Amino acid sequence: MSLLAEEDTVQAHLGLRWVPGFSELGPAFFTSLRPTPLPAPYWVGHSDPLARALGLPPDWRTDEALAGLTGNVQIAGTSPLATVYSGHQFGVWAGQLGDGRAILLGEIDTGWELQLKGAGRTPYSRMGDGRAVLRSSIREFLCSEAVHALGIPTTRALCVTGSDAPVVREEIETAAVVTRAAPSFVRFGHFEHFAAANRVDELRALADFVIDRFYPACRHDARFEHFGGNAYAAFLEAVSERTAALMAQWQSVGFCHGVMNTDNMSILGLTIDYGPFQFLDGFDPRHICNHSDTGGRYAYNQQPNVAYWNLFCLAQALLPLIGVQEVAVAALQSYKTVFPDAYEARMRAKLGLPASAPDDRALVEGVLKLLAQEKVDYTIFWRRLADHKAGGDPHAVRDLFLDRTGIDTWLSAFAERHARVPAAQAAQSMRQANPKFVLRNHLGQQAIEAAQRKDFSGVATLLKLLESPFEDHAGHEAYAGFPPDWASTIEISCSS
Repeated sequence: MSLLAEEDTVQAHLGLRWVPGFSELGPAFFTSLRPTPLPAPYWVGHSDPLARALGLPPDWRTDEALAGLTGNVQIAGTSPLATVYSGHQFGVWAGQLGDGRAILLGEIDTGWELQLKGAGRTPYSRMGDGRAVLRSSIREFLCSEAVHALGIPTTRALCVTGSDAPVVREEIETAAVVTRAAPSFVRFGHFEHFAAANRVDELRALADFVIDRFYPACRHDARFEHFGGNAYAAFLEAVSERTAALMAQWQSVGFCHGVMNTDNMSILGLTIDYGPFQFLDGFDPRHICNHSDTGGRYAYNQQPNVAYWNLFCLAQALLPLIGVQEVAVAALQSYKTVFPDAYEARMRAKLGLPASAPDDRALVEGVLKLLAQEKVDYTIFWRRLADHKAGGDPHAVRDLFLDRTGIDTWLSAFAERHARVPAAQAAQSMRQANPKFVLRNHLGQQAIEAAQRKDFSGVATLLKLLESPFEDHAGHEAYAGFPPDWASTIEISCSS
């Protein structure tokens, strides 16, 4: 039975055309319900680039839109719902989960789904309040757009709206709602849910829906002919390869996700569910960004292996459709070649090397070892190296290290390798591959603290820098500087 109340007489009109999408799968996959209103909402931040991509008019941020995107009135044309899924959390089967605080508004005719995160309790909230707090909402909003600007596949964030309504976490905070956008929010856990219950008809319907919408080549492309027409095995291989490419991108920019549960893994290979994430400050391969991850399961250097483990869980879920275990295992094998190849390609780009050479792996491993020995700031090192290649002071790179002999030896090998590369081409490539600005924890914290005082200028400034992270942005050097000492005391956990 639907939880939707009788249609409101007041509706918000965003000027978007809504079309059937996930809801076509039927009620076994979701519960229809309305968001829970919040008192006196206000705008906190918004993304103009995403608004344009969605087809919103320039003047879209009206009071009507504010009410609709906070969940206070229904947006005309939408059929809001919360989806059900299951999953493994920290390596343990958690059973049924679902959208505990996220409500899918629907899909628009340009192929985007819109979702309100923090819009209230759902049948899948599992004793939670269904809310998100301003702190975590600002972090997700900024990082969604920052990761997109880095060229990494991700869900996006249109806006954050806030309310002074109290929300209890470790302390009392205030509520917020993030409007998220993606081609699909389907996760590995959606498949695990129906497989665990032996509901093969629903499992097949979900797989067919995702394949037909996003992976049609799995049914006919010659590159999958080794599966003999088994579209579900081809689908698993395609998801594996997208996930491998995503991991390579995360590792190359020093991004730590923090909670790589199977229910936080996108079936489209998107970065999804920004909770206790972090961009590395000092380079530590074993860095754990999630204060709740006491065992280090999701440490930075474990992310590629965890992704493969999660894909194995997806393979188990798809096995009733694939039919033969050996075929399912074979569909995962390309991950083991796609990830290292993609990672090496990303690191060559950071080094300004357009083509591979036998000594490139040693060059990459050598500098990472030097960075790890002294926990040198990851982003600053790579940007200074790019500036050095563009004609900047080489001492700016050397001054990051106490081991001058070690870095001098490496810089000599770097220069020797670049003797085979046109200098201007290399410099341009490196500046396009090594961002000057990333969303460091302390920058986000400063913007959050100002926003808690109703000063949203810090959110807007930081967003502007993160939308074009490879540019110099003269006058904003402080945002690209070393983190202050207090930054290391910031603790980010699963609580949000």
